[in-house]
Amino acid sequence: MADVARLAGVSHQTVSRVLGDHPNVREGTRAKVLQAIEEMGYRRNSSARALATRRTLTLGVVASNTTLYGPASTLFALEEAARAEGYLVSTVSLRELTVETLSEAMDRLSEGGVEGVIALAPQRSAVEALTELRHPFPVVAVGTGSGVDIPSVNVDQRLGARLATGHLLATGHRRVWHLAGPENWQEAVDRADGWREILEEAGVEPPLPLRGDWSPLSGYRAGQELAGWVGRGLTAVFVANDQMALGVLWALREAGVRTPQDVAVVGFDDIPESEFFAPPLTTVRQDFSAVGKQSIALLLDLIEGRTPSGTSRVAVEPQLLVRASTFPYIPQPGTAPG
Repeated sequence: MADVARLAGVSHQTVSRVLGDHPNVREGTRAKVLQAIEEMGYRRNSSARALATRRTLTLGVVASNTTLYGPASTLFALEEAARAEGYLVSTVSLRELTVETLSEAMDRLSEGGVEGVIALAPQRSAVEALTELRHPFPVVAVGTGSGVDIPSVNVDQRLGARLATGHLLATGHRRVWHLAGPENWQEAVDRADGWREILEEAGVEPPLPLRGDWSPLSGYRAGQELAGWVGRGLTAVFVANDQMALGVLWALREAGVRTPQDVAVVGFDDIPESEFFAPPLTTVRQDFSAVGKQSIALLLDLIEGRTPSGTSRVAVEPQLLVRASTFPYIPQPGTAPG
């Protein structure tokens, strides 16, 4: 910093004020200092800055299941949003989120000097663990679904399921079947609730949902079972994620069932490949970029005291993308009622 001051012809304190974005610096002086910084390739010593300001500009993220599309996309969006705000991210990836593992992760992040933590907590057990822990810094949860009494940011999963199911009803299907995700995932619960709600509002008794584990293989096995119901009332399926929908499409094709002529299929997530399925998949897009930005914004508000430490819940709206897997349905003569 002293070298920068000499090159710019100013005091050490002036350089410090410029680096701290202090308002009481003349624009001409600020420009000279910034020019000197650029010429010298000066980089601030983050450790020294942390000692001087008691700020590390580092946020923590605790996550699990980051090989899955949703958590992986959320983690990337969080890191991108944090960088845009000038923060580094320290991530702890866990195999399972429990009270014990979360506590250890929080202790590790606390020792690293993070100013706040975002926890990706899609499983219901993880949400319960978060509510039990006490933290020395603000915490924002992501993926917890609705009805959680901690600061959180979530895509409105119920709305997404309602959009998917409502689209199928609007195109002429009398009933919509559902392949749900794992029952310990709150997002899977919320999607199943949204599917059930809109059917009941339409006066349709929901069929018993099938259950998968988010994988294409579980979708394929469910698709084999669903193929046996073609001609006996099955004309439309809402699948809780795109990977399982891929398995369903393959199993139906293998059984000689046409999509969408015989059975329409809607997925959830809008993974990059879904547009290139055969046929291209109608699906619900989650705006992970918005989730990342909203989560970082909420956490920084909590850190800076701009938002009360009580519960703050932010909902991000999903979007239905209609593609060829759900052409308008025209009941065939003699088709069994759905």
